[in-house]
Amino acid sequence: MESNKVLIVDDAEINREILKEIFQEQYFILMAEDGEIAIEQLKRYHEEIKVVFLDLMMPNKNGIDVLEFMNEKGYMDTIPVIMITGEATPEYEERAYELGTSDVIYKPFSQRVVMRRTMNIIQLFENRMNIEEQLENRTEELRESQALMLASQEKLQKTHEFLINALGSVVEFRGLETSVHIKRVRYFVKKMMENYVRMYPECNLSQEEVNDIVAASALHDIGKVAIPDSILFKAGELTREETEKYQRHTILGCEILENFKREDDDFYKYCYDIVRYHHERYDGMGYPEHLRGDDIPVWAEIVGLCDAFDDLVSKRVYKDAYPTNTAAAMILAGECGAFSPTVLECFGMVQPYFFEAVENEFIYS
Repeated sequence: MESNKVLIVDDAEINREILKEIFQEQYFILMAEDGEIAIEQLKRYHEEIKVVFLDLMMPNKNGIDVLEFMNEKGYMDTIPVIMITGEATPEYEERAYELGTSDVIYKPFSQRVVMRRTMNIIQLFENRMNIEEQLENRTEELRESQALMLASQEKLQKTHEFLINALGSVVEFRGLETSVHIKRVRYFVKKMMENYVRMYPECNLSQEEVNDIVAASALHDIGKVAIPDSILFKAGELTREETEKYQRHTILGCEILENFKREDDDFYKYCYDIVRYHHERYDGMGYPEHLRGDDIPVWAEIVGLCDAFDDLVSKRVYKDAYPTNTAAAMILAGECGAFSPTVLECFGMVQPYFFEAVENEFIYS
C-alpha cells in the first residue's frame, strides 16, 4: 500500500486550499475541517498518510485532541505532524511538542518555506524509519545467528557427552574402573572447580569452561585400556618395570584422544591436559613429565586430587577402603603426592561434599 497521501486539518477553508495548492501535484490530498473528521480520516488512511498538517485551534476536537489520539494509536511513530497555527500559546506549543509534533509553522506562512520544511521532515522520518527497519533486521539476524550458535553448542555438547560415555563405558567394561568411581570423580571435580573459580577469580574460567572440565574428567584414565591386565589387577606390589609400563597410561590415553581431535577445540584441550597430567605433582615428583608448580594445568591437578581421594576411599584388589577423614588427612599430608597450596585450600573448603558423597554412596549424574 503506497504512502502517498497528505492530510490537511484546518477549520479555515482558505488555509486548506493554500496547502492543497502546494502539495497536490505530488500527493493525494485529504482534508478535514475539524478534529473529529481528522480522526476518522486517520483511522481509515493512517497507513497511507505521508504527513499531517494540523491546526491547533478548531471546533469539536482541537489539534491537541488529535495528537493525543494519534499517540494512543501509535500513529506518531510513522506519521510526522506539522502544526499550522496563528494562535498558539507557549503552553499549547510545548504540549504539542511533548506529544510528538515534528514542527510548528505560524500563519501567515510562505509556500516555499512550508514546502522546504515539510520535505525535510518527511525525509528525516523516512531516514529514521529506514534505520529502525535496518536495526530490526540486523537484530533479527543476530537472534537467528545466536539461535544457530546455541544449537551448534548444544549439538557439540551432545557429541562430547556421547564420546565421554562411550569411552567411559570401555574403561568400565574392562573392569578398569567402576561407574561409581568415574561418576563420583566428576562430582568431586565439579565441586572443586566451582569453588576454585569463586576463590580465585583471576583464573578467568567461565561456567562453560568449568562444565567442559567436569565432563573431560571422566576420561582421566582412558589410557588404562592399553595396559595389560596382569599389571592393572596385580594384587601385590608392582616391579619397577611394571610401574613404568603402568605410568604410560597417561601417554597412551593421549594417543587414543588424538583420534577424536578437532582443531581449536577447547574441550579437547581439557581432555588432553587431564589425561596426560593428572598424575603430575606440585613438587615435580609426578609423571609422565615431572612438571612442577604452576606448569601443571590447575584442572589436571584438581582431577588428580579427586582421583586420588576416591582411590583411597574405594576398595581395590591391592587394598581396603580408607575412611573419608583418613583419606582427607593423607591428601593434606602429601601421602598421595604434593598438591599446590591453592588446590589444597580449595579441597579443605569442599571436604564435606566429598565425605557426604562417599558415606551416602552418592553417585553424581
